[in-house]
Amino acid sequence: MRVPLAALLALALPLTAAPAAAAPSPAAPATTLGSVIPAPVEVRPGGPAFRLTKGTVIEAAATARTVAQRLAEALRPATGYPLPIVARAPRFTPVISLATGAVGARLGGEGYRLGVRANEVDLRANSNAGLFAGVQTLRQLLPAAIDASTPRQRRWTVPGGDIVDYPRFAYRGAMLDEARHFHSPDEIKRYIDEISRFKVNYLHLHLADDQGWRIQIDSWPRLAQVGGAPGTGVDGVGGGYLTKAQYRDLVRYAADRYITIVPEIDMPGHVNAAQVAYPELTCDGVAPPPRTDTDVGYSSLCIGKEVTYRFVEDVIRELAAMTPGPYLHIGGDEAQATTPADYLTFEKRVLPLVAKYGKTAYGWNEIAAAPAARKAVAQYWGLDTSNATLAAAVRQGTRVVMSPANLAYLDQKYNPQTPIGLDWAGYIEVRTAYDWDPGTRLSDVPAAAVLGVEAPLWSETLRKMADIEFLAFPRLAAIAELGWSRSHDWNSFRSRLGAYGPRWDAQGVNFYRSTQIDWVG
Repeated sequence: MRVPLAALLALALPLTAAPAAAAPSPAAPATTLGSVIPAPVEVRPGGPAFRLTKGTVIEAAATARTVAQRLAEALRPATGYPLPIVARAPRFTPVISLATGAVGARLGGEGYRLGVRANEVDLRANSNAGLFAGVQTLRQLLPAAIDASTPRQRRWTVPGGDIVDYPRFAYRGAMLDEARHFHSPDEIKRYIDEISRFKVNYLHLHLADDQGWRIQIDSWPRLAQVGGAPGTGVDGVGGGYLTKAQYRDLVRYAADRYITIVPEIDMPGHVNAAQVAYPELTCDGVAPPPRTDTDVGYSSLCIGKEVTYRFVEDVIRELAAMTPGPYLHIGGDEAQATTPADYLTFEKRVLPLVAKYGKTAYGWNEIAAAPAARKAVAQYWGLDTSNATLAAAVRQGTRVVMSPANLAYLDQKYNPQTPIGLDWAGYIEVRTAYDWDPGTRLSDVPAAAVLGVEAPLWSETLRKMADIEFLAFPRLAAIAELGWSRSHDWNSFRSRLGAYGPRWDAQGVNFYRSTQIDWVG
């Protein structure tokens, strides 16, 4: 019999009201099929648990071997077990089996079926992306110590039963701002690993802004040489840029974890760094002074000069050539220094350039004012619950990614005492990040037009990886559940999140211990 997910989660973990202050840490509950973040579609617990031992093997055909390798790499450090990957497991050997095939159209490309029996874990999906999603679930079903980096003496068991799971939205994203403070390739890779645990499948990199330019462009070399020099970034710290080789390596690294990179060059505003490097991009031909403050809305490309469009096309062409994903983000927000008429002129010429180089144009919701945006994706970052301009564009075919700043911006403080972050959109505690629906947030945009949800993290106050983690977690897990799961229940989520804390501890993640959560350990 299929048991409703909400009922299973209620049985799996106790539900309590949010405390006014931090409570004593509860004892660690047993891991159950209902303890997963994001919450699966269907959970049917029952039967004996599977025990992972030094004799366990991972069975995978050649087509699924890369996913099997990711699983083995994740489980070997804490267990100390060899976990060999084989094409076919010997009879009676305890096995984790990964296989792709026709497992049902409703699972799509990212869904999976997971069955746990005494001697076998059977994971099946229509594609490797689905297998990888199932692997993230399997990792959460093992004890939290599985995330330790050195061997632990534990009984490694997976609770028996079945899970059928697939995402609500096709787009489940996170954004990292490289422009206000440059984060190294190793830091970006760590963030990719961390967000992949929650089935996030897009990473949007904000690569250029007033304070810095962070990607090598061969046809305009001074963009990175000047815009990525030491002293660029907010407060004059955080200089640096990605070479093309580093960018391609990040794209490959993310793809191995079924995350697609979305590069962004913000324009026609937010271009001061580009104009410092190339004064011909201004209307008077005079380079503006570098900016290391956090003001916005003062810069604009010169809309009437042809060099502007040579510059834009060169950047789009080079970015598209090294980005296999479908989207190229052209910004478009906070263009106060561009007149409305010039803005429409700019978008009319630039949006088709993205399609010319084989990509779907993606921009902040301001691009919806341009008729050329009818085939684009608009990212809604506003605070309101309706937007007539965006709604009109949606009726013409524009799709929407939801990132309302007062709910999804990870750079906003949790509360007035939060040591880093901003507060212009309001304080965002964990429950605030969780208690909304991307499909119904805008009253004049139908759920069918919503492609998904994204959690942006702007870097004005970030200086190191620990800062990224502190502002991202646990709120990123909340946004990820909104994107993946069809069932949203705060009491269930806060219980599962509290039980997840020891996993972040084992990974060395500097997460925020919200007083809204009864953290375990």
